Amino acid sequence: MLYAALIYSPADAPAFTEEQFGQVLAEYDAYTEALKEAGIWRAGEPLQPTSTATTIRVRQGNKVITDGPFAETKEWLHGLYFFECESLDEALEWAAKCPGAKYGSMEVRPVMEIHARV
Repeated sequence: MLYAALIYSPADAPAFTEEQFGQVLAEYDAYTEALKEAGIWRAGEPLQPTSTATTIRVRQGNKVITDGPFAETKEWLHGLYFFECESLDEALEWAAKCPGAKYGSMEVRPVMEIHARV
C-alpha cells in the first residue's frame, strides 16, 4: 500500500543556525537514501515556509485569494514522503526514523487509490 508521511514542524520552533540546518539536511539525505535502498521510496520533498503560501477558495463562482495558510495552527506542514509498505506498522516504523519525528510530528496516512475503482 502507498502511504503518505506528512512532516509537521512546530510553528514556534526556534530557528536553526546555518550549521544546525546543514546537519538536519544531512540527516534527511541519509533517511531518503535508506528509503531508496529499502525499495519503498516513491517521492518526497520539503515545502517552503507557510509565509510563502497562497490560499484560494471558490464560493458561488468567485475566487477569493489570500496570502498564507488558511488557519492559525500550532504546527505547519513542512514536507512529505510517499512510500510503499506492506502494512501500516511498517510505514510507522519508517516514519519514526524520519528526522522530522525528532523535531515535530509525523502523520502517516494511506493514499486513496481512486484509479483502482474506475
